[in-house]
Amino acid sequence: MLREVISNDWFTVFLVLGLAFITLCKFLFTPRFKDFISVIGNSKYLKIYARDQKFIDGFDALLFLNLIISVSIFSYIVYVSLVHPSEFNLTQFFKLIFGIGVLFLIKVLLERLIGSVFDIDSLIDSYLFQKTTYKNFTGFLLLPINCLLIYTISPTKPIIYACIGFIVLINLLGFISSFKNYQKLLLNNIFYFILYLCALEIGPYLILYKLIKDFNA
Repeated sequence: MLREVISNDWFTVFLVLGLAFITLCKFLFTPRFKDFISVIGNSKYLKIYARDQKFIDGFDALLFLNLIISVSIFSYIVYVSLVHPSEFNLTQFFKLIFGIGVLFLIKVLLERLIGSVFDIDSLIDSYLFQKTTYKNFTGFLLLPINCLLIYTISPTKPIIYACIGFIVLINLLGFISSFKNYQKLLLNNIFYFILYLCALEIGPYLILYKLIKDFNA
């Protein structure tokens, strides 16, 4: 099946913008960035910087902006490659960026609200820091993946599914790491943990899937 040619001009602009956020992050927080890029298989970053986290953190904010852009580009590639081949539409892409950004922010704010309501702020803050770190690392890895899918490799189904599997694996490693750190607490409250998974872990991604599915509506 033939796929319509998609203009890469705007993709280039957004990829450069994502790269600019990462470069600025590396320039402003050089020691922390070096620890961050080796977070997989090395708990040094999580142990050191979890103690100094803030509600608004410049390092995480810059990586979060790249995350939104990278996830949006990858989602768009998946959509036009597997669901509805079409030309690039800037207005729709901005809607996608806005929807993904708002979804991620609301999810974090809800989790912090739960921490305040149940008086477990320190636990939630530590858990969110670990989870945010792995999500930002996913965005960091998605930047070169998006470049390959746009400029080098044709995004076929096997390749896209392999990329999705890789992304899921990275986040699964983060989830396992968090679970190991709080294993005793979670097992003692397994019912609430399952409710949390359904409401704030699985639910938002189902919403994201629906958002992408209805993207061209």
